[in-house]
Amino acid sequence: MKPAPFDYVAPTSIDEACSALAEAGGGATVLAGGQTLMPLLNLRLSQPFIIVDINKIAALKGIARADGCTRVGPMTRQCEVLASEALARDLPVLVEAVRHVGHHQTRNRGTVGGSIALGEPAAELPATAVALGATIEARSTRGTRLIPAGEFYLGPYTTALEGDELVTGITFPDWPKGHTPVFREVARRPGDFALVGMVGAFCVVDGKIARAGFAWFGMGPTPIRAKAAEQMLLGQSLDRIDPQAVAERAIADTTPFDDHQASAEYRRTTGTRIFARTLREALKVGELA
Repeated sequence: MKPAPFDYVAPTSIDEACSALAEAGGGATVLAGGQTLMPLLNLRLSQPFIIVDINKIAALKGIARADGCTRVGPMTRQCEVLASEALARDLPVLVEAVRHVGHHQTRNRGTVGGSIALGEPAAELPATAVALGATIEARSTRGTRLIPAGEFYLGPYTTALEGDELVTGITFPDWPKGHTPVFREVARRPGDFALVGMVGAFCVVDGKIARAGFAWFGMGPTPIRAKAAEQMLLGQSLDRIDPQAVAERAIADTTPFDDHQASAEYRRTTGTRIFARTLREALKVGELA
């Protein structure tokens, strides 16, 4: 099939893009990497009046350090995340998550902002943003909003982003040097959306968990923060943590579902097992850090 007819604009600045979105009155769709949008257009599952192509906006690209945070431009390609020495040092779990996004070819075009803004519940990057406490910067002709990632996702493919707003940055707060990244997913094939996955990090001070952040993906209508598990870990000595008990507390926060890929019971059982196993392995790494 071919897309339904649409108008096309390719602004060269953020202001121009915001103006185009405002003028469209909610009838525009932003084109970033296009790895999801183009199939949706061809299947006519998406029929915007206007495509706003933001590929020419240089200000939306790049990775920068500022004020104790790492800011990733939404037009930063996923392959650029994998090549970044700064991200490998400061945000290793983000790099690990991107390794599981799609395939080599799609990561050459796919963008961080595109994945974050899409809101696919089984995708790696939205859950990573939630787990690490990232902030989404959204701009329109009305001004700029800073939205915590935990409040950004409202439902499947539904976010707090208004129709005239553009994601202009994703800011990740610093985690202490030596923190331990945590990532595990189960998928039918490499590159497929996860049937169940978990992502996060924790840091150890004087043999105790001083900070923790975990989130599930593929386990509900949005990325789900494992808040109860985080609280269970904080202040605990590594040698007194029961990974199985933490995993059972973490799975209680999820709302798994049945679909043609897997049952809710499969997701619940598998999620508990991978959380316990991954945490157990990560705690051993934390002891050596």
